[in-house]
Formats: sequence, C-alpha cells, structure tokens
Amino acid sequence: MPAAEIQQLPKVSIEQLEVFADDLDVVKAAQIYKEYGALVVRGLMKAYVAEIGRDIEAAVQESLELLDQATQIPEGWTTPNGTLFLPAPKNFKRDKQIMVLGIRYTTSAAFFRSAFEPKTVDLVSAILGPNVELFLDGQCLYKEPVGGHPKHLHQDAAYFEHKFEGPVGSLNYVVATNVNNGALHVVTGSHRLGVLNHVDTFSHLGLDEQAWPWESALPICGQPGDSIFFNVKTIHGSKENHSNGPRPVFIHRYRRADDYVVVGATRTDNRAEAEKQREKAKKENQRGLMVRGFRSFETRG
Repeated sequence: MPAAEIQQLPKVSIEQLEVFADDLDVVKAAQIYKEYGALVVRGLMKAYVAEIGRDIEAAVQESLELLDQATQIPEGWTTPNGTLFLPAPKNFKRDKQIMVLGIRYTTSAAFFRSAFEPKTVDLVSAILGPNVELFLDGQCLYKEPVGGHPKHLHQDAAYFEHKFEGPVGSLNYVVATNVNNGALHVVTGSHRLGVLNHVDTFSHLGLDEQAWPWESALPICGQPGDSIFFNVKTIHGSKENHSNGPRPVFIHRYRRADDYVVVGATRTDNRAEAEKQREKAKKENQRGLMVRGFRSFETRG
C-alpha cells in the first residue's frame, strides 16, 4: 500500500484504546473496537493466567520431549502433540524453536474456562450480536527466550477469510510484555481496508515489509492478564523475543453463529487454491461451541 494511504489511517494512542476490566462499560468498549479495529482491556484475564501459565509450561516440556518425533511439514515441523516449530536462530541451543504451542481447549481446563469469561462474552456479544460461538479450539503463540520468532505484520483474514464479519480475536498476555520480548503491534483502522494481498514470509503469510514497516504499527505493552481484542482484518504482528524468558500469549476467537470460513490458507500457494473453492464453502461442519445465545436450525448449515 502506498505510504500516502497509510498516513490516512487514524493515529491512536494506547490511552484511546484501553479500558479496565474492574470498571468495564461493554458498550463503550465495543465502540472503541468498532472504531479502531482494536481494544485493550487491562486485567481481564488476571484470574486465569497463573493456572494457564502452568499448563503452558507443561506443554512446552512435553513438546521438547517429543521433538525427536517431529514431522516436517510445509509450515515447519510439528510434534505429535500438535506443537509447531520453526528454524531457530544460529545462537540458540537447538536448531528449532517453538512457534505455536500444542495446548488447546481439549488439553487445558483453565484455558477452556477462560474462553467463557463472563465479561469477555458480554463484550463479544456487544460486538457480534446475541448468538456467538467459539472459532477453533484456542491457540498459544510461544516465543522462546533469546531470539523467539517474529510474526510479521499480517491480517488473520489471510489465514481464515470468513463469509460475514469474521472472528473477534482476544490475545492475552501471560507475562509482562514489552517491545523487547515481543509485544503485539496493531495498525489501528486497518480493518476497514478489506483483505490485503499477502506474501510468504519466515512466519508464513504476511504483508510486504516495504509497504507495511513496523513503524506503521502501534506496540501494545501490558501486564499478565491484559487482553487485546482485534478484528480479523486488523493488521497486527510481533517482533522477536530478545529477553531471557519466554513470552507466551493465549488466544480466543469468537464469531457469529452463522459465520464460516470461505478461504483458509497458510501460504500463498494454498491460498490461491482455496480462492478457487470459495463458492463451495458452507457452514456445515464448521460449528463451534456456543458461548452466548442459541443456534437455530437455519444457521446449522
């Protein structure tokens, strides 16, 4: 995208994006989300992070023990428990580093419970409407110490473009997070640009760095339990972890009960193929667990 168009996006401070869980006005919070494509709720997941953090570290140890059984795939290497590894930097003790940790709703009770956190569900309902389901089964992005992988600026819609509004993502910090260890960066207002063309990067689909430099994005630092909500079309990403400790985050995604994926991809080649099948996509077999409301017969696919 030309630099002139980037400059037309709203320049927003952290203070304009943030609200606090202890005094949450969901109507105001939803308005911030809709205006900027991003919202910060301080302390929303504070009650869950200690237990989820323990489960995350258990999954890390399990994944490392299974690393010798990893299978190479186009996206990297995957262990039998579902952890995705990418090549590690040269100065690391292994030749592979964790990117997506194999922990999900089916393996962590605390992770599953946190997806139904009442204020979170109130908020996503204010954004999406009365009938809301979970999309996918949770995700943990884990940056290992000393070089932990970057995730280039991108839109989630490049990976899972939806028929309607698409998912509301909720990314939650487990440890104190800043620019040094991989804070999330967002480009406010970018959700209004539609789905942009992505290229293949080290961390899978991403935007051209010449068109979308890191300077175009706002870093969001935070404490354990802080939550960042973002639109499926909001440009976001995170740099390397240069600290001596890990930087895990866990993610929930929520969507309307009648919404569904029309294009799913991880690379430009399989996205091109998925584009050809767009019109054949159906809600059938894409149903998630309901967190609010009711799924009518007509929306079952």
